[in-house]
Amino acid sequence: MTFNRHRWISYSLVGSLLAGGVGGTAAASSERSQHVQWSAQQKAEYLLNRLAYGPAPGDIDRVIQMGPEAYIAEQLHPETLAQPAELEQRLARLDSLKASPSELFTSFGPPARKAAKDDDAAIKQVQQNQNDVADQAREARLLQAIYSPAQLQEVMVDFWFNHFNVFIDKGPEGKLWTGAYERDAIRPYALGRFRDLLGATAKHPAMLFYLDNWQSSVASVDKNGNPRGGINENYAREVMELHTLGVDGGYTQKDVTELARILSGWTFVPKDLEAGVDPAFEFIDKKHDAGSKLFLGKTFAAGGGIDEGERALDMLAQSPATAHHLAYQLAQYFVDDQPPAHLVDRLAQRYLKTDGDIREVLATLFKSPEFLDPANAGKKFKTPFEYVVSSLRASGLPMVTNVRPLLNALRQNGEPLYACLTPDGYKNTEDAWLNPDAMIYRLNFANALGNGALPLWQSPPGADAQASNASNAAMPARMLPAANVIAPAPIKPLPPDPFVMEAALGNNFSLNTTEALADARPQLRAGLILGSPEFMRR
Repeated sequence: MTFNRHRWISYSLVGSLLAGGVGGTAAASSERSQHVQWSAQQKAEYLLNRLAYGPAPGDIDRVIQMGPEAYIAEQLHPETLAQPAELEQRLARLDSLKASPSELFTSFGPPARKAAKDDDAAIKQVQQNQNDVADQAREARLLQAIYSPAQLQEVMVDFWFNHFNVFIDKGPEGKLWTGAYERDAIRPYALGRFRDLLGATAKHPAMLFYLDNWQSSVASVDKNGNPRGGINENYAREVMELHTLGVDGGYTQKDVTELARILSGWTFVPKDLEAGVDPAFEFIDKKHDAGSKLFLGKTFAAGGGIDEGERALDMLAQSPATAHHLAYQLAQYFVDDQPPAHLVDRLAQRYLKTDGDIREVLATLFKSPEFLDPANAGKKFKTPFEYVVSSLRASGLPMVTNVRPLLNALRQNGEPLYACLTPDGYKNTEDAWLNPDAMIYRLNFANALGNGALPLWQSPPGADAQASNASNAAMPARMLPAANVIAPAPIKPLPPDPFVMEAALGNNFSLNTTEALADARPQLRAGLILGSPEFMRR
């Protein structure tokens, strides 16, 4: 059996997925749906594919032993789960992630570039430092998604980041603040109250900068009579269309304009950031439109201040339209691309009864017969991020020290990390990701990882030079701007053990995949597993 035949088998297996469906997964789902209950192993595997980024070696046995209800309860309370010491050590080395927005702005942003003046080498170093801060954010996300035992927390971080998306490549501020945005505005609230999450994202400089609300102010004229300022509607529109009510949530263009007026003066001030002001959010009264407003049928009397914005966010978070919009998106992510309407309605009611408690809504979802229907197994097609992360989790390989090959794979597969340009974030539905070109990139990644061809345990090219240059840069000594610089000696690329992978995944493969694996030499089996139709789904 040659490598070319191995690739031919991989393409044949995935061809069935492109041609009409799911290959053997549909048959397996149909078989399970004929039973009132599925086996303990099948249920454990399903939970690990929905509440987590797929099983790692030993996970299925652990869930069986503790029971599915206990596993769900554990995942709903990530604060009870200790992080692996190796993961904590790796994250601790990413020093820029410890910095506040003002520290990042001063040390690596426009002030640093200004200090460099006309020194081309210094300006180039400032730009490199900005890229390194962004790389540290990407590395932290990948490491936590792959290795954290609090898998539902990681899943919800990804879910909410896409819901409240910001674009990392919008200027130096995007590169510097995206990691801090996830750390400060997303992670602490991923399983908390939606109103707290909404408020944290609304006030973070990354969101204020991305959707331009930091520039939104009441129109005025300067001392020379020239107009300045003006209301910017970008954030007001997206906070209703995407973050809360939904596109059919019953608001009008007039409501967009009124909300933009309400949120005028919600900003950050670059000079204050440079002076070390934190938190970065500021309300500037003189930039606020203090006139009377009518928003969603409610009157806001003239003379209000920041309280107007807080009241408006309260209204949005408490709206039945928001409850339905969020319930639909959660059911779509965890159950089916077209979720049952009665499940969405039930989740929306739970949201309203618990004042938007995300943990309570998820608990209701995970107990629902719709979620626990065996026919749903394999219905969700993995996003590129889910596919790459689940591949590393299933591999059983040592913790990677170089995430750059994984970032390259995400870029090639159309989901570069933090780089969705539009505010709606990356989709999690099959129609967004299942296409022939995407499958070619996935199979290339499966072959490379399966053959041990990815340099996952080496420092990326240029890292030593980056570290040397950074040591001479004018920046806080406690920051390490060169991402992925790891102390241990590089390890030769390792192929995953296919038999460990098969056991980790519960040996749950279709007849076609099983026959292909039986016909393959051991060194080719891992790539076939990762390239199988079953592994493409969750």
